[in-house]
Amino acid sequence: MTHSKQAAKRVRSSNKARVQNRAVRSAVRSAITKTLAAETPAQRATLLRDAMKKTDKAAKGGVLHKNTAARRKSRLMKALNKLAAAK
Repeated sequence: MTHSKQAAKRVRSSNKARVQNRAVRSAVRSAITKTLAAETPAQRATLLRDAMKKTDKAAKGGVLHKNTAARRKSRLMKALNKLAAAK
């Protein structure tokens, strides 16, 4: 139980933000996983564009730190280039 109306509102708004941020982070992770699991290069290119966009939007909205977003994008590109070179 909170001690003031302000604290109660802060708890409500924090919970709302936490749920939204979790959904965004989950969407970013799902997009990256789908990109790595893509079958064809054309499919991979489309999913890559989507994953990059979601990562950038998460960083812009403050859900991810900008360096975290950059690192994830870099690692994704590195993994995709490794897959392309193996085939």
